[in-house]
Amino acid sequence: MGREQTTASSTENRSQEKANFLTEGLRNFTSYFPRNVGEYVKQFSFKTLKRYDHFTSSELSARNKKELSTSSLSLERQMEAWKHNPEWVDRPPHIKVTIPKGSLSCLSLSVDVGLPPDAVYNIVTDPDNKRVFKNIKEVISRKVLVDEGLRQVVELEQAAIWRFLWWSGTISVHVLVDQNREDHSMKFKQIKSGFMEKFEGSWKMEPLFVDEEICHPFKPNSVAEYVSCSNGVGRIASRLKLEQLIQPAIVPPPPISWYLRGITTKTTEMLISDLLAESARIRQDSGNGDDEETTEIRQGHVYNIKERWAVRRKTARLSHRR
Repeated sequence: MGREQTTASSTENRSQEKANFLTEGLRNFTSYFPRNVGEYVKQFSFKTLKRYDHFTSSELSARNKKELSTSSLSLERQMEAWKHNPEWVDRPPHIKVTIPKGSLSCLSLSVDVGLPPDAVYNIVTDPDNKRVFKNIKEVISRKVLVDEGLRQVVELEQAAIWRFLWWSGTISVHVLVDQNREDHSMKFKQIKSGFMEKFEGSWKMEPLFVDEEICHPFKPNSVAEYVSCSNGVGRIASRLKLEQLIQPAIVPPPPISWYLRGITTKTTEMLISDLLAESARIRQDSGNGDDEETTEIRQGHVYNIKERWAVRRKTARLSHRR
């Protein structure tokens, strides 16, 4: 009897030591993530936009607004189809994780979202999307460095929450984001190479023709062809593709590396889950004829994002003067 109690106690102690080891290892690893790298921003420069040199600032602003309004009108028409038929079934994302030599993980994700690419792009690039993505704890700073109307380069620093099994914590993410509404793409790359040698990736939203059978036997190859052959009633969804590479200067040994890959995958799944939930809310509001929400989504949302960026920049300048 005494030997059985001793064995059980020994096993319990080893389990506790293993849990403490993993917890301490994760804590030490995440403490190395860069948190204050503002001084490195000076190393980055962006070429002036030569093709706009002959415009005055007011003319360029009007040009940008016209481009954005054209995009908004297109989205308005696409949302009409969803208003008449908001039915959609979300499916789990397809995630593939590979381990290139010298990297912690390379994640590839694909998921279908029941909204047009322009609407999904609005959600992802909205400076106030903390209300959508629960893993964003705090937006520390956001600066628009280049603004071409449909394309912006943004310096973004935020505190992100991660959760995996019974562990959780926050990390600081400081990246440059190159976002382009013209092809609904977004590329990101960390500003400083420190413990994390590489943290980079891309988002891409491609049109998905939900009601393509309306066009049978014709097979549309573009949005214009789809709208034409479906008489404007065909819904357009999005196929979202995400690529993300994480490469630390020193790859931690197992089991730490296993848990960190799990954290990366889980955090990405949380992002997609929040995105799908917001898409479902927008579809429901549109289908219910919620005028206020629908107007924001279809008509003014694109330019409202620009206005919020302008307000943020003005507030930052005033605070700096004080």
